[in-house]
Amino acid sequence: MTAASAEFYNDKVVRQFTIMTVVWGVIGMAVGVLIAAQLYWPSLNFDVPWLSYGRLRPLHTNGVIFAFGVCGMFATSLYVVQRTCHVRLISDKLAAFVFWGWQVVLVAAVISLPMGFTQAKEYAELEWPIDLLITAVWVSYAVLFFGTIAKRRVQHIYVANWFFGAYIIGTGMLHVVNSIAIPAGFMKSYPVYSGAVDAMVQWWYGHNAVAMVLTVGFLAMMYYFVPKQAGRPIYSYRLSIVHFWALIAVYMWAGPHHLHYTALPDWVQSVGMVFSLILLAPSWGGAMNGVMTLSGVWHKLRTDPILKFLIVSLSFYMMSTFEGPMMSIKTVNSLSHYTDWTIGHVHAGALGWVAMITIGSIYSLLPRLLGLNQMYSVKWIDTHFWLHTLGVVLYIAAMWIAGVMQGLMWRATNADGTLTYSFVESLSATYPYYLVRFGGGVVILGGMCLMAVNMIKTFQMAKSTAPQPVLTPDPAQARA
Repeated sequence: MTAASAEFYNDKVVRQFTIMTVVWGVIGMAVGVLIAAQLYWPSLNFDVPWLSYGRLRPLHTNGVIFAFGVCGMFATSLYVVQRTCHVRLISDKLAAFVFWGWQVVLVAAVISLPMGFTQAKEYAELEWPIDLLITAVWVSYAVLFFGTIAKRRVQHIYVANWFFGAYIIGTGMLHVVNSIAIPAGFMKSYPVYSGAVDAMVQWWYGHNAVAMVLTVGFLAMMYYFVPKQAGRPIYSYRLSIVHFWALIAVYMWAGPHHLHYTALPDWVQSVGMVFSLILLAPSWGGAMNGVMTLSGVWHKLRTDPILKFLIVSLSFYMMSTFEGPMMSIKTVNSLSHYTDWTIGHVHAGALGWVAMITIGSIYSLLPRLLGLNQMYSVKWIDTHFWLHTLGVVLYIAAMWIAGVMQGLMWRATNADGTLTYSFVESLSATYPYYLVRFGGGVVILGGMCLMAVNMIKTFQMAKSTAPQPVLTPDPAQARA
């Protein structure tokens, strides 16, 4: 037994974040199903202010992005960085603070948003005291992650850690810059920006929350768990590095495409559109790198539902990263913007890409974490895959159809220049599609509940959660 094997990974924090990923996934998607139901049956707010759509909608977005999604990235990043660096996390206390601090942030969001405390900024609604706690937790997370990399026992830094590192730095920068505000009470503040500048900063943040959180962080999952689950090396390591730098160089410039036909200078809108179109190349290159990793082992898709989650998530990623640049073109945007087409696009990415890569990664990670060969029920994983896929298809197809119809109805004019349809007529035509969307959401939520039961049964099946020893690195990879 070597000296390194006497050291054990800190998997306690990984288990904690894994559990909360599933818990918050069920909660966040349940709130989404409720507000989808309210759009079809408005009386479901029961005339209670904290159950109104306007207050629950930011709770849903924060719940699925920062609770479900980011807890998944905490779990996977802290798992991956230890395994690829062959060291334990630098501080158990810091790891505990990151976990409990983040849960306090999420509980504060669950309490404050339904009460109406909000900065009214997309994906940045939480008020200044919570923002300060987010900053403290995020800085601690960065110290924990990069400190662990700094003491690695191998010279090479695996590409997944590049993506995780960029997501940590980028998200922290976005949060601090967009959240600068002047407090005007315990849960009230005013932003330092105003007018078009405020809008520009907000959508620099808003779109790059998609870039740094919902893309770069989850690509890190892809670069570790797809090769691991497939039992194959990544198709092209060189392409993974090109993919990384291309995304980092281009993504930050795409935010203005959210502000077409506004008071923003026209040249800024055009810059956002051009960089959005350029993004198509690195996005598809990275996705193909993940898909082609299955070369020679495609037969595993027939028997491994975890691989189905991981690979189909990449299909949705490719679809979303084609659709997004197309929607950034001004002439297309004039039809799509403010319609449910945008909602369909967002959920193709969020439910198809983000949720599926997260779910697949958690299914892959959890048995290894508990010293098991597989989850309690592989059949349930397969059932979850088909439930989730069916739900996503129902959801996005309904929103695509409704959105294109809305755009066409809103721009239809009579010979004398008057509008052909009133807004109420377009709403009435959209109404049946909201029922289909609700149905898709129910199916997806059912799959998440099945995952929760499978997770509980898997923990019960594990005889112990004994710490796993740090593996001794290959001498060829170790430091000289």
